[in-house]
Amino acid sequence: MDNQALTFTPAHQLTRLIADRKISSVELTEFFLRRIEQINPSINAYLTVDGDQALDQALKADQDIQQKSDIGPLHGIPIGIKDLTETAGLRTTFGSKIHEDYIPKVDDLTASRIRSSGAIILGKTNTPEFGHSATTENVLGDACRNPWDISKTSGGSSGGATAGLAAGLHPIASGSDGGGSIRIPASFCGVFGIKPTQSRVARNYYPPGGWRMFSQNGPLSNNVRDSAILLEVMAGPDESDPLTIKENVPNFSSELETGIEGLKVGWSPDFGGAPMEKEVQEITASSMKVFRDLGAEVHEIDLDLDHELILQTFDTIWISDQLANFSKYIESHAEVMSASFLRELKRGTGWTASQLALALRELEWHKHRIDKIVTTFDVLITPTTATTAFKVGERPSIIGGIEVPPWFGFTPFSYPFNMSGHPAASIPCGFNSDGMPVGLQVIGHRWEESKVLGVCSAFEKAKPWAGVRPAISG
Repeated sequence: MDNQALTFTPAHQLTRLIADRKISSVELTEFFLRRIEQINPSINAYLTVDGDQALDQALKADQDIQQKSDIGPLHGIPIGIKDLTETAGLRTTFGSKIHEDYIPKVDDLTASRIRSSGAIILGKTNTPEFGHSATTENVLGDACRNPWDISKTSGGSSGGATAGLAAGLHPIASGSDGGGSIRIPASFCGVFGIKPTQSRVARNYYPPGGWRMFSQNGPLSNNVRDSAILLEVMAGPDESDPLTIKENVPNFSSELETGIEGLKVGWSPDFGGAPMEKEVQEITASSMKVFRDLGAEVHEIDLDLDHELILQTFDTIWISDQLANFSKYIESHAEVMSASFLRELKRGTGWTASQLALALRELEWHKHRIDKIVTTFDVLITPTTATTAFKVGERPSIIGGIEVPPWFGFTPFSYPFNMSGHPAASIPCGFNSDGMPVGLQVIGHRWEESKVLGVCSAFEKAKPWAGVRPAISG
């Protein structure tokens, strides 16, 4: 197998090659470590790489194959772990100068489950400070850059994970999504990612700090099946998280081959009037023909949503929670914090308790409204983002001729589903005239990740993107 083919061979195929001893985990790990060494300086997808530790894990994985030991679903497969996830013996910065030298003694729950699957942790992928931003910049170094055009952002906050996938630095990656942090960078970088239903994936629920009620960990990959496999690894209850659903992990791959004939699809081209780039609007709308050709019933819907109220509710709860987690740093570490994160925290310090209480009340109405929309159909589909990737540090203030808040203006389709808790995925659906990827968002009923994955798999097969790669990937 030539190097270019190996670079983007799906993880589920690599596991068979390793099990059949056609390639060793050590060889595969060395291959991706070399690619990181060559390409990462241009895109800054990784904040930390530990080749020695990764090769030790890979050697053990090969020994397990030789001894015919029980192996996990990702046995021997190199993976990038988002740097918001604590990893034993491997530097974990949370994208912050405050924790620049922090090396955890134990894995958090996500890292532990990934290790137990047999995956080989290459290192920690780039993220904005404490994951606060939908683009990936921090004071630890250069911004994470988009492999399709390194002058542009990878998105965030799982920007390093998606940039690494697009550039072929790892075959699979973990991410987290509190307001679109899996789906936004997946759309910008042309890869697949899914935010599971809220409470599907257990997290370490421990003090100090808030409850992070909108956030879920989830998988990212260059194909749908790999994400289904990784989601099975990550999902499930644990005693350390009282919020997770107490049921066994479903087989998320179960509906990948069932097709979508007869499915009732709701299509919202602008999610109730959100400003959009014209090309994004056209490319996503043209994708509906694929669903019709596959036998789905596509119903274009005109939604009446108060985007200003939705954003205000999200912003109030999100920043209040950030304050519960990180306000202690305002006085002690302000000089080393990202200016945008510090500004975000300070903005919430003057808020009253009643403002948060009113936002929490409105959140319940929001969940009710979104649930009524989603459950009218088998799946709801929208664009993933209002724009394609833009220049690093140049968030758009005008989209489609309409003035928007630069911090959130390009993300109107993502955070409403963090608030409602529904599963939502981003799948590539085309490229604009500048060659930048465009993503399509597929939203399902709560707890129906399998159906979302099945719809995305059918679309992937009908309109595959796997053969188109950024030049930087070699």
